[in-house]
Amino acid sequence: MTALPRARKRFGQHFLEPAWVAKLLASLSPAPDDVFLEIGPGRGALTIPLAARVRRVIAVEIDRDLAGFLQQQLPPTVTVVQADFLEVDVNRLLAGENRPLRVVGNLPYNVSSPILFKLLHAAGHGRVLTDATLMLQKEVADRLSAAPGTADYGSLAIQVALLADVERVLTLPPGAFRPPPKVTSAVVRLRFRPPQVDVGSMDMFERVVRGVFLQRRKTLANALKPVADSFGRSAPELIAAAGLDGTKRPGELTLDEVARLSRAVL
Repeated sequence: MTALPRARKRFGQHFLEPAWVAKLLASLSPAPDDVFLEIGPGRGALTIPLAARVRRVIAVEIDRDLAGFLQQQLPPTVTVVQADFLEVDVNRLLAGENRPLRVVGNLPYNVSSPILFKLLHAAGHGRVLTDATLMLQKEVADRLSAAPGTADYGSLAIQVALLADVERVLTLPPGAFRPPPKVTSAVVRLRFRPPQVDVGSMDMFERVVRGVFLQRRKTLANALKPVADSFGRSAPELIAAAGLDGTKRPGELTLDEVARLSRAVL
């Protein structure tokens, strides 16, 4: 019998216990014609039962030893790609698939945000990826689903809200994993779709959001100043053009208000 590879701290590996694998699988409601992109399959605890229920699984694993182990254990309907997902060309990875894929992943907590943004950009407004069911640190899940005016609301929530609907699926205690992490985890589902509002330019929108929310405790008039200066504009000018209240704080702005601010810069 092949020995199970050990969890590696440098990859942030925490393997899900069987009882929680069953709950995660049930939450996916996989269909026979589904194709899944799995990020971080680990030892294949989810990959194996998922592969039995869907047409194909493309599993991206950064750990060379785990990738080699998986290739010996998994059925031919699973393609194992040994790579860092952040460095993968998603379009090339999915070449040959003529329908949108679904995503599932147990994300390393130290790189969860970059992976989230990569998925948002790769989803093609739902044409390439329909949804992503992701295991994250609970604090990140809280920030993803936060509403304007709450303590967790910030640039992550507003950038995700533009391109996806967020659903909380499960909350998992540290004991759901081996080895147990030091934090509580959560499973969220992102359903990708076209933007809810016109932001003018996606690059501009992201620059405005990140710049303004760097100083979220200041008034909008003060928080916007560095961003406005970088475009050779004034904050009062942009606020007036967007029809906003400069005494508001960034954490109180709705998606529509930030979109108006982004358009005003153009």
